[in-house]
Amino acid sequence: MKILIIGDVVGRPGRTVLNENLEALKEEFDADFVIINGENASSGTGIIEKHAASFFDMGVDVITTGNHVWDKKETESFIDAYPKLLRPANYPSPCPGNGYVLVPYKDTEVAVINLSGRSFMKSMDCPFRRLDQILEEIPESIHVKILDFHAETTSEKLAMGYYGANRLSLVFGTHTHVQTADHRILDEYTGYITDVGMTGPLDGIIGVQKEKVLEGFLTQRPVRYDLAKGKRQINGLVAHIDETDGKTTMLHGFIKFYD
Repeated sequence: MKILIIGDVVGRPGRTVLNENLEALKEEFDADFVIINGENASSGTGIIEKHAASFFDMGVDVITTGNHVWDKKETESFIDAYPKLLRPANYPSPCPGNGYVLVPYKDTEVAVINLSGRSFMKSMDCPFRRLDQILEEIPESIHVKILDFHAETTSEKLAMGYYGANRLSLVFGTHTHVQTADHRILDEYTGYITDVGMTGPLDGIIGVQKEKVLEGFLTQRPVRYDLAKGKRQINGLVAHIDETDGKTTMLHGFIKFYD
């Protein structure tokens, strides 16, 4: 099967460029299954119900998130109604929402897991031990297991890649909004990339107006960040996974530019 991963969708520019081009991307890559990270979908941080529903209407199969998942107050009230809208599974319990989901695909299921790193981020339960627990809960008959590891540092992401090697089909990193050129297959089984990148404004600094970011660096005072306008981009990853054994056989990272 062919999995299409779309990097962090940022605000209205990200939502619109994805809506305009997702079908073409699915056709180009012959995608069977689509995962996006949507934690920045609503005004640049968080995700509201209307936008979550719109992604599913576009043909997205699973939405993952990260440290911004609760930035919109309403999310806690609706997330349980959307089992395929994930929040990191290593939030301390009790916590609304699902940290992983099993999605029917042909005569089997695809497991999608969402975890958050801890380096330079808020304290969470251990993502490595939480992964062990989740893998114990997933039936052995399910071979395709995919992890969005939302984390800050390359070292923690790569450590998770090796920790999941031979147990996960794919480990893709999110959060930094810059696609890395290190996609590879670990131990001849597990696909890996440190960061998929972002979908949204191109002419800014990780999605934000560059003038505002520069003002913050120059003055060292608080600055209200606004999303950049103009050209847009879609960053993504395509993984070919053998559903009979869960092994990744090919990875292809891409960045596309749009007016």
